[in-house]
Amino acid sequence: MKKTVISIFLLAALVACENKPKETPTDKNGDSSDVVLNDSTALGVVKEIELIPLKDSPEFADAILDLNSPDDGAVLKSNAVKFSYDIKNYQLAKPTTEGSCAINCANSDKGQHIHLILNNQPYLAKYQPSFTDSLADGHYIALSFLSRSYHESLKHFGASDVRQFTVGKGPKEKVDLSKPMLFYSRPKGEYKGKDTENVLLDFFLTNTTLSETGNRVRATINGKSFIITDWRGYVIKGLPLGESTIKLELLDAAEKEIPGKYNVVERKITLTK
Repeated sequence: MKKTVISIFLLAALVACENKPKETPTDKNGDSSDVVLNDSTALGVVKEIELIPLKDSPEFADAILDLNSPDDGAVLKSNAVKFSYDIKNYQLAKPTTEGSCAINCANSDKGQHIHLILNNQPYLAKYQPSFTDSLADGHYIALSFLSRSYHESLKHFGASDVRQFTVGKGPKEKVDLSKPMLFYSRPKGEYKGKDTENVLLDFFLTNTTLSETGNRVRATINGKSFIITDWRGYVIKGLPLGESTIKLELLDAAEKEIPGKYNVVERKITLTK
């Protein structure tokens, strides 16, 4: 009798094991297929890389940036190049206190600033409207835009400037700045501790916009690709510690690369404890 009861229990246990839902294995390295971002994405527990639209940043819609010098097309003999801006309705060196990224993302303790991007190299953060930088001989495409203290760009008309100039004995080039162009801004450098949890992705566009039926940006993060059809800041969640690679590409509606000097760019960042 005892053997019969034990056998019944063993049989029931085996049946239960067979009927238990199987766990779907997760590709920890991310897949290479494109993920189209939509508004249903929400903050939560992350097991893999996610890209979440940032929608609560303060707009500063009336902020204006004017670059007075150097002049567009200037040929400068000195390598000491003076940059001079007029800033209206926006306070440099003041913390941006509104928006989720003000609390959850890497935030400059020096406050709001100008991002100066020269030849699509990593930006220079400038907290005063006038400064002098030493530049090597060469031709430069200079993009300037106003930035919140957590490094998200202001994207409305009037808050940016793009121009070109030559320094010293550099070649006198003339790039057509009226074509669609993509400039990389964030993420940049090294992130530590709490700043690794929410990493800002931000880029700047000139002479184009993004839409579901038009141009778009493909962001590939550690091999996982996202199609972006809404130009705004995004938060990357789920990045592993160590080195990560971010690649941005400006594409047309058929997802073919739009020709341009900087329309494909790749950067590496590092996350540490």
